[in-house]
Amino acid sequence: MKYIGAHVSASGGVFNAPKNAHDIGADAFALFTKNQRRWEAKPLDENTIRKFKAACIRYKIQSANILPHDSYLINLGHPEPEALQKSRAAFLDEMQRCEQLGLTLLNFHPGSHLKKISEADCLKRIAESINLSLQQTQSVTAVIENTAGQGTNLGYRFEHLARIIEQVDDKQRVGVCLDTCHTFVAGYDLRTPEATEATFQAYSDIVGFEYLRAMHINDSKVKFGSRVDRHAPLGAGEIGWDCFEFIMKDPRFNDIPLILETTDEQLWPEEIKQLKQWAEN
Repeated sequence: MKYIGAHVSASGGVFNAPKNAHDIGADAFALFTKNQRRWEAKPLDENTIRKFKAACIRYKIQSANILPHDSYLINLGHPEPEALQKSRAAFLDEMQRCEQLGLTLLNFHPGSHLKKISEADCLKRIAESINLSLQQTQSVTAVIENTAGQGTNLGYRFEHLARIIEQVDDKQRVGVCLDTCHTFVAGYDLRTPEATEATFQAYSDIVGFEYLRAMHINDSKVKFGSRVDRHAPLGAGEIGWDCFEFIMKDPRFNDIPLILETTDEQLWPEEIKQLKQWAEN
């Protein structure tokens, strides 16, 4: 079965996110469990946790189909010790917040070398950062999102993802979120069914579908291989509809959260409806 949703607002409290997802016809969703542009956040209180869990039950959204995203400030491959430690502490806090809410996934961008260390050293630091957080938590899977490859961000090559996973000790608690826009602008074609099949075959060969825990379903405003991260509504960008129909009809993408981060929230109900139609036919 396909579980489709969007990255919804948690404004006013995380307990509002399940209703916001339900209101657009979603049975999956993404959210930030704290302000994504600040390092500090007040701890989750018991009442907030209780209300969040109750809302998930009320709107029939299972924890396995909820994909929290960590703060954009975190860089788990940071070349400088002090900044690396700050990122690791913040990431652990994000993992612990997920545990408190009964969530089993945490989506994150792997990290950037900032031209100060080699790619290999940065990938090693990212894996070490994941290991440290997994050692201090029990139930949350670290879900690495592939990136567009802007600036010095790593994770835009499938080989980067494979190298990180290779160095993570607990393979049961590490996975991947493939973002279609990021995949496309990083140089993996998705414009035709044949190109899409070839791209996912490359992912299968290099990383493995056993590690796929989630997807971000986005079109791209910018050209193929441009290494620029600009999302677009489905069918309104450079990728086009064929890729998304392919994903909805392919059982390899069953039973994971498929999350829209497209740029026009008003279109989310229609986009979800179209994706569900393909999934059901």
